[in-house]
Amino acid sequence: MQELKIGKKLYDYQLEDLNQIFNRFEKCPNDYNLLYQLPTGGGKTVIFSEIARRFIEMTGKKVLILTHRIELCYQTARMLDGFKVKNKIIDSKVKELPDQDQYSCFVAMVETLNNRLNDEVVSFPNVALVIVDEAHYNSFRKLFKFFKQCFILGVTATPLSSNIKLPMNEIYNELIVGHPISFLIKNDFLAKATTYSYDVRLGSLKLGINGDYTVKSSEVLYSSNKMQTKLIYAYEQRAKGKKTLIFNNGILTSRNVYESFKYAGYKIRHLDNTASKRERYEILDWFKNTPDAILTSVSILTTGFDEPTIDTIILNRATRSLSLYFQMIGRGSRVLPNKKTFDVIDLGNNAARFGLWENHIDWQRIFKSPNQFLENIITDEEIERNFKYKMPEELRKEFVKTEDVSFSIEEESEKVKSLGLRSFTVLEKAIDQHSEMVVENSEDLAEALGKLRLLEDDIHDRVRRYCYCICKSTKNYRDWAQDEYTRKLRKKVMTHF
Repeated sequence: MQELKIGKKLYDYQLEDLNQIFNRFEKCPNDYNLLYQLPTGGGKTVIFSEIARRFIEMTGKKVLILTHRIELCYQTARMLDGFKVKNKIIDSKVKELPDQDQYSCFVAMVETLNNRLNDEVVSFPNVALVIVDEAHYNSFRKLFKFFKQCFILGVTATPLSSNIKLPMNEIYNELIVGHPISFLIKNDFLAKATTYSYDVRLGSLKLGINGDYTVKSSEVLYSSNKMQTKLIYAYEQRAKGKKTLIFNNGILTSRNVYESFKYAGYKIRHLDNTASKRERYEILDWFKNTPDAILTSVSILTTGFDEPTIDTIILNRATRSLSLYFQMIGRGSRVLPNKKTFDVIDLGNNAARFGLWENHIDWQRIFKSPNQFLENIITDEEIERNFKYKMPEELRKEFVKTEDVSFSIEEESEKVKSLGLRSFTVLEKAIDQHSEMVVENSEDLAEALGKLRLLEDDIHDRVRRYCYCICKSTKNYRDWAQDEYTRKLRKKVMTHF
C-alpha cells in the first residue's frame, strides 16, 4: 500500500491499475479513448480522482469529469476535495464559467453540459483529459464531438453498452480490465454473496426496444398476488430481521410491495424517482438508522447510492441487462468490520441467466464481441427447462400421509415410449398419483377439493415437463394439457368420494 502526499491511500491493486492507465497516457496519442473496468465497490471514484490529481500536477492541463446523475456529481466533488483537487460542479444553476481560471477540474452533468456547449456559453480550451463515470451509458456520446483532441477515459464496472446498437468498442480504442470480484472478496475489499434463487415463470414478460423486459409486462407479473406472496415467503425464509433493499421494475410493483409488507407488519418504505430531494434524504436516513429496515425501490438506487449496512438484496424483477444485474447486487457488497457477507434473493431467474455475481466474466471478449455475448444469453425457456419443482415445506404438511409426493415425468415418458403406449399415458399416471395423494390426506370431498387447489404449481410443472418430452411447446397445447389434467384429476377425486 502506498501513501499519497495528500494523505489519501490507494491499495496496491488500485495503484497497479492506475499505473497501467498512466502508461497509456504516455504512449498513446492525445485523442486516445481508453476504457477502464473495475467492479462496483472496487474504488473507481478514488482511482480516477487520484488520476485527475496526478494528471493536473504532471501536465498543467485541466480535467473534466462527466456523470449522468447529480448525486454522482456531488460524490465525485467530495472525493476530489479529499485529494485537494480544486473543482467546480457544473449543474443547472451554472449558466457560464467566468471563474474558470480558478479551477483545475470540473464535474458536470451530461445534459447540462451538453446544453451549455451547444449554446456556446461555455468552452474548455485547457481541458486535456475527460473522465466519463458509468461509461456504459450512452448519453455521454453526444459530448465527445466537443473534445476530439482530448484523452478520454471511460470508467465502468460493466463495459457493455446500455444500447445494443451502440457498442462501446466503436468509441473506445482499448479496454483495461481491473481485478475481478473474486479477488476483491478474497482480500476483504468486498463482502461475499450467498445467492438464493426462487424459480419464476417469466413467459408473460415482453422485451422492449432496449432489449430488456418492459415495465408494463413486469408490473403485471410482479404485482400479482402470487408473486407478492412468493416475495414475502422468500423474505421470511432468508432475510427476516435483516436490513433489506428490494429492486423492482415499475413504481406500481414497488408500491404494492410496500403495501404487502406493511400489512404483514414489517418496517418498510418506498422510494422512486418522483420523490422530492427532502423525501429521499428522509427515507434514506431512516433506512440507514433502522437495523431491520426494508426499502423497496425502482432503479433509482442502482448507482450513486452507498449504504454498507445492507444485509440482503432482493431482485424482485428479471433483467436481461448484465450491467443492471451487477449494479443491483453491488449495493450490498460493501464490507464493514462486522460484515463480511450478504445475501441475494433472486426472484427473476437472473443468476441462471448470467451466473453468480462473483463468477469470472471475460470482459475483453464482451468488449470486443458484444453482439455475440447478447445473442448467447440463455433464454427464459431454456432456464425453465431446468426448473425442478419442490413442494414447499408448508404445503408438504398437507400431504403428510403420503410417503413420496414426487413424480418423474421424464422417467415415466421413457417407460411409456419403450412400451409403445400413447404419450398421454404419462399424464394419466401422474393424475393417478395426485389423486391418491389427495384422497389419502382428505376426510371428505370438501377437504379434497381444497387440496386439489394446492397442487396448481405441481400440476403446471408436470404438464410443462411432459410437453418438453413430447416436443410440443406451443402455449395453446400446454394450456389444453393443463386443463385436461385438472379436469380428469378433479373427476377422479370426486368419483372416489
